[in-house]
Amino acid sequence: MSMNGIDISSWQRGIDLAAVPCEFVVVKATEGTSYLNPYCGENLRQAEGQGKKLGVYHFAGGGNPNAEAEYFVENVKNCIGKAILVLDWEIQNASNGTEWAKSWLDRVYALTRVKPLIYMSNHLVNSLNWSEVAAAGYRLWNAYYFNYGTPMGYRPDAPLPERLGAWGTAVLYQYTSEGNLEGYSGYLDLDVFYGTPGDWDAYARIEDGSQPNPAPAPEPQPDPVITYKIRRGDTLSQIARRYGTTVAALAQLNGISNPNRIYAGQVLQIPSGSSGGGQPTYYVVKWGDTLSGIANRFGTTYQRLMQLNGISNPNRIFAGQRLRIY
Repeated sequence: MSMNGIDISSWQRGIDLAAVPCEFVVVKATEGTSYLNPYCGENLRQAEGQGKKLGVYHFAGGGNPNAEAEYFVENVKNCIGKAILVLDWEIQNASNGTEWAKSWLDRVYALTRVKPLIYMSNHLVNSLNWSEVAAAGYRLWNAYYFNYGTPMGYRPDAPLPERLGAWGTAVLYQYTSEGNLEGYSGYLDLDVFYGTPGDWDAYARIEDGSQPNPAPAPEPQPDPVITYKIRRGDTLSQIARRYGTTVAALAQLNGISNPNRIYAGQVLQIPSGSSGGGQPTYYVVKWGDTLSGIANRFGTTYQRLMQLNGISNPNRIFAGQRLRIY
């Protein structure tokens, strides 16, 4: 038996979970030690009121893993014991990636007595040695877009990749970022859970039945900013629209006195929380583009673009190809 569901973040603010068909909802709660999704509580209350199974996840920021674990637990303590807990690991080229992740997972488990899952792309599943994480009983949520570029409804039979690293199997599978469901006008990440509602509850259950004892949250740190490298022909108003911010905010953050005087190659900081209006941002590949060049232009990594777009070989992109950036 399997269950169909979605995972959401602030990108999907305003979503009506009563209108969207799903058996479970996994919501982004925190990132690093300073970001809290302002819509997380509302999403969880709505989902629970509709009788949907719950999950919450932390997006790894790469700072102190114990501090990030404690920040996450403090902010999700009201749903410990009824929601699955997840670490979203997307940091590329981290020399201590598996050690960092296990430290976070161990700390959350110590604080909650709930075994978290770990989410990552299939590329990362197979590029690092996760044997200690798998041996410790932390189960895998695998992400691999098997048919990128084709909007689809639920596909509980979506083919899992043949190689699943140290786990050999997965509990959850995110198979598209272009889900098309009734009740929501944008795209959604679609997932299949390989189990019953009772199995879901077992992953969320506190192991010894005792009440968790979360540590206090660390002192908040300033929110980070992302960057964008200006290309020939760009205007500040175009960039502002792309990121869902204003010309005035960009000018103030970057010390620009004349918004009409920007130049190709200039690197702009984008205000934290800007999101391009809550919808995915896309880019059409032009002749001569490289994936690393596109990533650098938009302040992301080529590995992240590979994951979002189901690209197995970063050297094989083509003019006219439509890439999701965020």
